[in-house]
Amino acid sequence: MLFACQNSSIEENMDSEVADFLFTNESEEPFGLKDVSGEYWIAYFLYTDCKLVCPTTTPNMVSVQEGLQAEGIDTQIVAFTVDLEKDTPEVLREYAAEYDVDLTNWSFVIPEDFEDVRELAIHSFETFLEGGGPEDHAFAHSTSFFLVNPEGKVIKRYDGMSKKDAGELVEDIKRVS
Repeated sequence: MLFACQNSSIEENMDSEVADFLFTNESEEPFGLKDVSGEYWIAYFLYTDCKLVCPTTTPNMVSVQEGLQAEGIDTQIVAFTVDLEKDTPEVLREYAAEYDVDLTNWSFVIPEDFEDVRELAIHSFETFLEGGGPEDHAFAHSTSFFLVNPEGKVIKRYDGMSKKDAGELVEDIKRVS
């Protein structure tokens, strides 16, 4: 009963089930939906060579992680890379270090092929992902952050380019924790 009351305090704007997935993380270990099931978690899409939006979304996600840590909340963050050729586990670990990411509850995951992550983006997160972005950018991808509930449903989308939305994400997780 308490959980239902807590969940209702979040203004949800999505209702989509995350498809089962099994990819590889930055530590070269398998990482899948089972690793985050039963808890709230956050997802977003990126690639390390992105010069257009990721230099804003990743620091905003770091501020989400820091805000949650300051509250003593251990929420998993899953960053799905969309550049399977360049974003090796080593490159992702270097990227994490560059942005001061705490990898204790943040996983960078690498799909087997682009179509796997594209299907996940489109069908589970109801967002876009295409190869061949604007100008010299390799991919066009979402700038959204997604909150997923313990049952594996995406319940809210946030603007990952907005510091205000990053703060709202922290507040929403505090409400349900």
